[in-house]
Amino acid sequence: MADMLATPLCPEKLKSGTVLRVYYKDHKAEEKIAGAITILMSALPERDRHRLVLCIGSDRSTGDALGPLVGAYLKQLPIPRTSVWGTLAQPVHALNLEQYAQRLKKELNQPLVIAVDASLGKPGSVGLIEVGKGPLKPGAGVNKKLPPIGHIYLSGIVNLGGFMEQMVLQSTRLFHVFEIAAVIARGLQLALSRG
Repeated sequence: MADMLATPLCPEKLKSGTVLRVYYKDHKAEEKIAGAITILMSALPERDRHRLVLCIGSDRSTGDALGPLVGAYLKQLPIPRTSVWGTLAQPVHALNLEQYAQRLKKELNQPLVIAVDASLGKPGSVGLIEVGKGPLKPGAGVNKKLPPIGHIYLSGIVNLGGFMEQMVLQSTRLFHVFEIAAVIARGLQLALSRG
């Protein structure tokens, strides 16, 4: 499966709301993710502030473990001016997301928030990683009403949606999620280590 972007990264399109979609096995996926994040960060007034990567998901569901896996990877890496919330040890999920959102509002120096979560998609989109401008809408794929959060979002499509979403997330192969998480984490590391 090839990269879903027909043209190279276009800063104006990304800044105006176009989403980067890249297949996780694309040999340049990490660089494309890092490039998109760098472009999106450069357009934000928060770009020089501390950064927070908010990794949403649960370690109790293989499909929903994408965020905590990304968080666990990132916690092991030295990334300047960056905090990570949501790991396998301390997941940020539907039951505690509101608490983390309130904690975020109380932060003295409001950070630039990059939100990461798993999602479900259509046939042909499984394995794609989306990077976009604006808040992530966690839980949308499983019909949960959770607060939108973040300035930039990354979403890994881990399985098919549309029918019995909770069951689909439970039966998603962990290895597949693990591979997508590794690509997202390396892309984030590249982007956040640059500036």
